[in-house]
Amino acid sequence: MSPETEDKRFAQEKEEILKSINPVRIIAPILLGLGVVGFLFYRAYLRNSDEIKNIAWDKHVLFWVIMAFVLLIIRHLAYANRLRVLSDNDFSWRKCIELIFIWEFSSAVSPTSVGGSAVALVVLAQEKLTTARTTTIVLYSAILDTIFFVGTLPILLFFLGPEIIRPELTTLTSLDGWGITFLGAYILMLAYGSLFFYGLFINPKITRRLLRWVTGGKGWLSRFRPVADQLGRDFIVSSREIWRKKFAFHAEAFLSTATAWSCRFLLLNFLIIAFVPAISTEFWTQFALYARLETMFVIIAFSPTPGAAGFAEIVFYGFLNDYVSAESVALVIAVIWRFLTYYLYLFMGAIIIPNWLQGIIKLRQQKRLEREASGE
Repeated sequence: MSPETEDKRFAQEKEEILKSINPVRIIAPILLGLGVVGFLFYRAYLRNSDEIKNIAWDKHVLFWVIMAFVLLIIRHLAYANRLRVLSDNDFSWRKCIELIFIWEFSSAVSPTSVGGSAVALVVLAQEKLTTARTTTIVLYSAILDTIFFVGTLPILLFFLGPEIIRPELTTLTSLDGWGITFLGAYILMLAYGSLFFYGLFINPKITRRLLRWVTGGKGWLSRFRPVADQLGRDFIVSSREIWRKKFAFHAEAFLSTATAWSCRFLLLNFLIIAFVPAISTEFWTQFALYARLETMFVIIAFSPTPGAAGFAEIVFYGFLNDYVSAESVALVIAVIWRFLTYYLYLFMGAIIIPNWLQGIIKLRQQKRLEREASGE
């Protein structure tokens, strides 16, 4: 690739990244989330104003909120370790931590159902990884996340029963609207996870043909043909890369994934313990609560709003009212939870991305000067 072509491509990718930190894309989900919370608080206050007044902001609350923040740090480090493993240690720990901030930020400003994978591909491309390595990291990360959910939810359902889906649900035949939504989301997750796994580990060429066939007609799916064709090529490139890896590579990558997701849910466990101390000594209650949080996230994962802004706050109380009976207390927990796992990444990403881009620009300028000095 000539220097001129490379510079033109970088300019396009830089513009795409800068669009993600447009103030509108940051402020809009914040206003949406806070607007929903404000309305819910107002409604809860009208119903029972004493609930908020009776919240005890004591050392117990402070301790468990701090512990939740510690889990947030462990979760971030687990994701960073997964990136370090998938990049074959090409990235330093500091670089991995920085890139995970950017990846989480891109997820926060994108509809949850879309995720931040598109921006992640562009970002990793700037780090001069090979095409095979870049696509492998993004595709395999998606597969690992799906394996965690698809694999653990049936186990939790077997041991704890249908109540992990919704409060007081006794049988799968009595699913309500949210329960049916969860079942549909799980089936969809299982379907695309199976497709990704088959395409990456078993037969990428057949998968590419299937994607081309599905989007090859004249219906509304035809608009996705360029994306499907690129995805098919990515499967072929990534499959060659992933088959060279040893078992330890896959084991560490999955362990990091499981640690990250477990910390995400346990963080909420800790916040609920902070404000509902009565359940803190009940081990099986905590286990069941963890399972409920995982099923709740399956539904949130298909939210059409950026980072599930507003949607996550709405479903929170409905899913957990048998653990947190006071709606206003549930809203307080939801606000702290969303600040730690969502708004914090919006703020950090807006700070980190411009500095990261500036570093990439300086590096490119330095390499260009080196090429000119060597006469290339």
